[in-house]
Amino acid sequence: MALIEAHELAKVYRMGETLVHALAGVTLAIDEGEFVAIMGPSGSGKSTFMNLVGCLDAPSGGSYRLAGEEVAGMSRDQLAAIRNRRIGFVFQQFNLLPRTAAVDNVMLPLLYAHQDKATRRARARSRLELVGLGDRMDHTPAQLSGGQQQRVAIARALVNDPVLVLADEPTGALDSRTSLDVMALFQSLHAKGQTVVMVTHEPDIARFATRIVSFLDGRVQHDAPNQPASAAERLAELDRAAPRAPLPEALA
Repeated sequence: MALIEAHELAKVYRMGETLVHALAGVTLAIDEGEFVAIMGPSGSGKSTFMNLVGCLDAPSGGSYRLAGEEVAGMSRDQLAAIRNRRIGFVFQQFNLLPRTAAVDNVMLPLLYAHQDKATRRARARSRLELVGLGDRMDHTPAQLSGGQQQRVAIARALVNDPVLVLADEPTGALDSRTSLDVMALFQSLHAKGQTVVMVTHEPDIARFATRIVSFLDGRVQHDAPNQPASAAERLAELDRAAPRAPLPEALA
């Protein structure tokens, strides 16, 4: 079943006297349970497409249906409600509150769901356990490694049980080994049926997705299934070749 249905989706920005066609009529469907990498050079339209799919912006033309619901003509309040109920976001820079414990960072999206604190905390704890941070719930971001901070951000994206996880350059601030950790987590979520759409400019990261869509000049240039590499297997190979150094005591 198609979760994302974009038909002739267009976005035009005005830059002074110039009209910039960031998206020029994109038609694309993404099914439930897919793990899709969106690629393309700077200015290709991939980030604009992500913003529209994530209900962070409204299209200039065309239609967009999310889980069968027409989104293109919604008001800002309606778009905000869709984001909160249906979409989880993962960003390059984590966007965690620096003086706030991991469990409280993960709870934040639930503040808008009108649930009591005990329920919010229990759900946040369960998502942190899901991403392997059950023993780091009370740590602040400064007490976590970059990879652990991104895992907190992923737990936060999952806390509302979204139908769609959107990841915008999720490994852009991480080293190569930590990036593999994050990709292994995304592959694990995908194996459980989670729909993941990830924007990346790195071919080495896109290869872990099951489908790769390339954008150029505001259009889909290439769209094909991909036989994904296993991030977990690659991590195991690296560990056999060079075992990981222990974390500094402050992060252990």
